[in-house]
Amino acid sequence: MSGPERTVGTAGLVFREPLIFDQGSPGRVGYSLPPCDVPETAAEALIPPHLLRGPIAGMPEVSEVDVVRHFTRMSQWNYGIDLGFYPLGSCTMKYNPRVNEDVARLPGFGKAHPYLPDALAQGALELLWELERDLAEISGLDRVTLHPSAGAHGELAGVMMIRAYHQAKGNPRQKILIPESAHGTNPASSALCGYRVVSIRSGPRGVVEPAAVAAAMDDQVAALMITNPNTLGLFEEHIAEIARIVHGQGGQVYGDGANLNAVLGVTRPGDWGVDVLQFNLHKTFSQPHGGGGPGAGPVGVRQHLVPFLPVPLVEKTTKGFTLDHDRPQSIGRIRSFAASFGVMVRAYAYIRSLGPDGLKRAAETAVLNANYLMHRLKGSYHLPYDRVCKHECVFSDAAQLPHGVKTLDIAKRLMDYGFHPPTIYFPLIVAGALMIEPTETESKETLDQFVAAMQAIAHEAQETPDVVRAAPHTPLVSRLDETRAARQPVLRWRPKG
Repeated sequence: MSGPERTVGTAGLVFREPLIFDQGSPGRVGYSLPPCDVPETAAEALIPPHLLRGPIAGMPEVSEVDVVRHFTRMSQWNYGIDLGFYPLGSCTMKYNPRVNEDVARLPGFGKAHPYLPDALAQGALELLWELERDLAEISGLDRVTLHPSAGAHGELAGVMMIRAYHQAKGNPRQKILIPESAHGTNPASSALCGYRVVSIRSGPRGVVEPAAVAAAMDDQVAALMITNPNTLGLFEEHIAEIARIVHGQGGQVYGDGANLNAVLGVTRPGDWGVDVLQFNLHKTFSQPHGGGGPGAGPVGVRQHLVPFLPVPLVEKTTKGFTLDHDRPQSIGRIRSFAASFGVMVRAYAYIRSLGPDGLKRAAETAVLNANYLMHRLKGSYHLPYDRVCKHECVFSDAAQLPHGVKTLDIAKRLMDYGFHPPTIYFPLIVAGALMIEPTETESKETLDQFVAAMQAIAHEAQETPDVVRAAPHTPLVSRLDETRAARQPVLRWRPKG
């Protein structure tokens, strides 16, 4: 394989593992039980027939060693943050300190039953209460709900509170303004709450211009939803003026906090004029994420929105901590129990272990790493916005397209060099986007290896483009039919025959 002398990936003993349903032999089992020493009663005599499941045709008949080896081999196909660099822009896939895992597994936390009465859950409630205040201080807001289970869930809760606020004033309003550089969940959350989305174009510097907001703003706009730093990795430099324009017409400013990792301890969204902000604990505060969860998207609000927060809220009284359900203007319960508690413990441990100075240093290092990558790669890839970025930088495939090499080809070829591909084709305002976020947890050595691989691919795109277009060459499978996988997914196994 051509490219840098040292690459991260290696070729070695890799198994082609068939489906578990294609293994084993009839009659083979993975267990051996001694004879029962008490009288046996058939299940049919104890359970109504309509509640019994009959035999399942086609189930695999395998031994214990078959099962162990199958799932161990499958696990070796997975890529995770413990194996290598995850340059996924917008996702903030950073290493999660193991001390957070140890704290989350303390018996008093890990074994706490979700139905414990308040009197027996004082330690857990105090942690939630303190975490809320930490997040309020970090964001510059007044109160925080810890309920939402993800960033998008937090968005939905935030927009629901904005709607309830306007409704309480006599008019829920009709529209929400969303910049074209927003995350795709922003318009979805708005539409679910009955709002019409009005898109705001970015200016030539990749940020929202006050004049564009002023032109779209009227007394039927409920809110502006804005991500800062935005999905180009650029700080919205006019955010305070934009907030004044929105507030001048009675609207609210919703801050998408997905990229909070870039500004921790440096600046606070509440100081910009943001009224509502969701935190992605599974991104900024080191909760592991991927594979569908777990995650958490707490939402902070200004004082005028506090009455509408979901129930219950943790409150501190003279008798201790309690869950307050008596909130007549609340949008109601948005999930079971009080929070994704294990996620909260990890985030609390992360914040407490770093402290204010550590959180600020993390953000500064993330910004430094992103700008280092941007500087090293802008001679090999087109950089649509050549200016100081924050936590991530966005390139495009414009320099490779004349050789017939596209963004997807570059991403696939990176796999041959042992790197997980970055986010591709997002944000949509950059054609052929390559969105790279190194986070603060990656060393200069790792970043240099990634740069060497990216530069090698850029060279290959010019000299041997067929090699790049046919990538990846080293994984167990190469190009998959991704369109078919999206449109005709196989979600359930069916027996043969």
